[in-house]
Amino acid sequence: MDSQQFAVIGLGRFGSSLAGELMKLGHQVLGIDRDEEVVDGMSERLTHAVVADATDEEVLRSLGIRNFDCVIIAIGDDIQTSILVSIQVKELGVNKVVGKALSDLHGRVLERIGVDRVIYPERDMGIRVAHHLVSPNLLDYIELSKEYTIAELSVPRCLDGIALRELNPRARFGCSIVALNKATGMIIAPTADDKLSESDIMVLIGTNRQIEKFEEQYGV
Repeated sequence: MDSQQFAVIGLGRFGSSLAGELMKLGHQVLGIDRDEEVVDGMSERLTHAVVADATDEEVLRSLGIRNFDCVIIAIGDDIQTSILVSIQVKELGVNKVVGKALSDLHGRVLERIGVDRVIYPERDMGIRVAHHLVSPNLLDYIELSKEYTIAELSVPRCLDGIALRELNPRARFGCSIVALNKATGMIIAPTADDKLSESDIMVLIGTNRQIEKFEEQYGV
């Protein structure tokens, strides 16, 4: 998985959780917050952490915000600031902008101004969102423990028509495909003779590292 550059604006509980997990996944993260104490607390956990007013377009410009692969606006409970920063970031030409919404109405406003993805913290944990952002084929991610994960992955084109016997993820990576969601319905505990189709969704279980290795091998 190639390293990407993320900027997280707002380092509250959600923003700091997401930023920290992106770092664990091997990406570069710039954290931005107005609170000096918060930034000090995150400075050793992130690539860079700066005290800055993200509503100031010149400040964002000086931080090179448009050069980041993705900017996540995780501002706390100030809807007006969240919307203003979202507009600034979009106007500066950031390729992918993700916004944290506090309500359905807030989310609809963010969508109207062009935010590419809206997150509702009550429904999405920061750790789960981090995995979604860096793995476009990852449809869902549930952390069973610190070590074990269940992940839903779209079948990549390179595995179309491959039988599970040939893929053999248990022997090669240590993880197991426990279900296949096909156009014809869900197959629980698929057999070695079941074949993958590009339209399928695989449900894998394994350690975090085993699933990461599987993703790296097949570009998912």
